Amino acid sequence: MTPLNTSVLLIYTGGTIGMIENTATGALESFNFEQLQRHVPELQKFNFPIDTYQFDPPMDSSDMEPDMWRKLVRIIHENYDRYHGFVILHGTDTMAYTASALSFMLEGLDKPVILTGSQLPIGVLRTDGKENLMTSIEIAAAQDKDGKAVVPEVCIFFENHLMRGNRTTKMNAENFNAFRSFNYPVLAEAGIHIKYNNVHIHVNKSRQELMPHYLLDTNIAVLKLFPGIQENVIATILGTKGLKAVVLETYGSGNAPRKEWFIRRLCQASAQGIVIVNVTQCNAGMVEMERYETGYQLLQAGVVSGYDSTTESAVTKLMFLLGHGYTPDEVRDHMNRSIAGEITL
Repeated sequence: MTPLNTSVLLIYTGGTIGMIENTATGALESFNFEQLQRHVPELQKFNFPIDTYQFDPPMDSSDMEPDMWRKLVRIIHENYDRYHGFVILHGTDTMAYTASALSFMLEGLDKPVILTGSQLPIGVLRTDGKENLMTSIEIAAAQDKDGKAVVPEVCIFFENHLMRGNRTTKMNAENFNAFRSFNYPVLAEAGIHIKYNNVHIHVNKSRQELMPHYLLDTNIAVLKLFPGIQENVIATILGTKGLKAVVLETYGSGNAPRKEWFIRRLCQASAQGIVIVNVTQCNAGMVEMERYETGYQLLQAGVVSGYDSTTESAVTKLMFLLGHGYTPDEVRDHMNRSIAGEITL
């Protein structure tokens, strides 16, 4: 259902969806939103206003930084009462990071914030950008019979699937189905009709005001284990000046080597106040450190479980918590709680 008084703000940050091929070099270059509208005349067919905000210059998502997340939060907050939903056009490479960060930074959100993009530029004949854009706008505008947003959370829409933003990972650089939500059901599927999976959509039970957050601390490292990893590599990363947290990508259900030096280094880092969060390298599944002795040793070393969190979500959640000045123990405690539906407890 889309009431006639609906309006959507389309925020164009950049990315493949807004690029055009340079006929001389063959390279993809950014172009402006007016050209995007010219390539998608179907935008005129919506029976409600679609306003636009454009990043100038447009950004490749590889350059996306926390400052840009703050900018997006500011744009949404300043325009929150004027629109029923927001669609963010974003490059695919870091889209899952942006979606995860926004889910934490937009506390009390009760309107759709849909991120989308494309694998092929909008001007290419077989582009996936048109369908992703049109369906995202339709979802951002969708309301129930009481006039409330059908999907009041931060999502990614890609290749017919609407997914919770902080549950997604880019898993394919070649195909149109670039994103997957491995550990949480899709929120909607778009075919002839858009079928919403209402039981899995987050809805604020009580009326809340939007509370934007801007504080982020990026003193974080991601440490991916591999067979044969050397002590000096671990020691160098854990000894990084100013380091406050580490996302430790382990094997299987949260397992790691049982080498004495490895456990000792983790114990020392934890004792120094570095928060270490255990996430699995597997696409699907959950960290269960009590399951095997190798995982249990991590637990004893002060490592906290990331449950079924994606790396993108764990990184941005740590930035968010550290930015708000929580102590290491408080950060560890909050990592064991779901803030925006990012983990299954």
